[in-house]
Amino acid sequence: MRLTVIGTGYLGLTHAVCMAELGHEVIGLDTDAKKVAQIAAGETPFFEPGLEALLRKNLDAGRLRLTTSYGEAAEFGDIHFLCVGTPQAADGSADMSHVHSAVDGLSPHLSSACLVVGKSTVPVGTARKLIARIRSRAPAKDKVEIAWNPEFLREGFAIQDSLSPDRLVFGAMSDRPADLLRQVYASPIASGTPSLIMDLETAELVKVSANAFLATKISFINAMAEVCEKVGADVVRLAEALGRDERIGRRFLAPGLGFGGGCLPKDIRAFRSSAEELGVDSLVNLLGEVDAINLNRRSRVVDLARKAVGGKLTGRRIGVLGLAFKPGSDDVRDSPSLHVCGLLMHESAVVTAHDPAALNAAARIRPDLRYADTISKAAEGADVVLHLTEWSEYQAIDPAMLAAVVARRNIIDARCALDGQLWRSAGWAFQVLGRQ
Repeated sequence: MRLTVIGTGYLGLTHAVCMAELGHEVIGLDTDAKKVAQIAAGETPFFEPGLEALLRKNLDAGRLRLTTSYGEAAEFGDIHFLCVGTPQAADGSADMSHVHSAVDGLSPHLSSACLVVGKSTVPVGTARKLIARIRSRAPAKDKVEIAWNPEFLREGFAIQDSLSPDRLVFGAMSDRPADLLRQVYASPIASGTPSLIMDLETAELVKVSANAFLATKISFINAMAEVCEKVGADVVRLAEALGRDERIGRRFLAPGLGFGGGCLPKDIRAFRSSAEELGVDSLVNLLGEVDAINLNRRSRVVDLARKAVGGKLTGRRIGVLGLAFKPGSDDVRDSPSLHVCGLLMHESAVVTAHDPAALNAAARIRPDLRYADTISKAAEGADVVLHLTEWSEYQAIDPAMLAAVVARRNIIDARCALDGQLWRSAGWAFQVLGRQ
């Protein structure tokens, strides 16, 4: 099939590449000419394992090309995927300006029957508003249809989640859009991926509901970590026991610094804003507490750092291990680690940070932070070392090796991922969130 993908950010580029990999002819559209040129040259503007190689493969095969022209995209595609961002607005709601700009750019060029498919995370009710907006501008009028196909990508696993998703959700106003989407995803459906057909509103709610539930689960175990710290219990063993209950499950019961990234934080805030507009106070209150618990974990790490150095952080040297919001990614959007660095610097600490992939991305946001290209350089002369992103490189550190470069053997494991016995046996004062 002939597909266009509007937006070549994380979602859009991944979707475009993977649709080409499934055998479709794809045009990726972006208004940023510099980004389009970079991608057309076979370079991804962000880090995602395996994506750059797959991009080059499909560019070379001629199944994927790039453009900045809405007219070219509209003439080429039978199905147009909206994959632009919906960042957090100042009031916490979803900023829909990129979505509106995309449909306003595309609509005047839609002169024949086609399907517009939203993949962006949006407030419920968006699709019906968009189809009215599109048809009022498109020459094809009612021949343009809309569907909603939310994405469920995990950073670090985006190719797997695109080519072999655990479910496909199709929100549609009639049978034809759903049938077209079944054709688009014929390969994963044939391999056993279930496709769920529903109305537009329900499809729009699936993604934000899933993220809200996951965020709630993470914040719950982190609230329990606070209880464990008060009474001397072990939150990791608690999570293990809870996870054995198949009604609860072990996934997303990882205690520690909390969640971040470009999805969960902004999606729960946007969902909370929508719930406020709808007058669903119970959801407003729940998501507000989920957000507050998550943010409090960041402050708790600073409290432990202050305690480790015996008081004020002014002038204290702190080595930070990890800046990306999760391992396997260079994404520092709403990064808990980067937030902690900011809190430490606000108290006049001297912070030096390392990350295997996110140094450049972090430097664009926090140019005032010191960066190190090795773990040893980040920890050199440190009064305390903070483990803030659970990269495998950090779990493989030899504590004795690191002891040779620090000023004081203090380490705080904010991700509950290091071997405390190993570090203590090497003479380190080892603290971890939620356990003794």
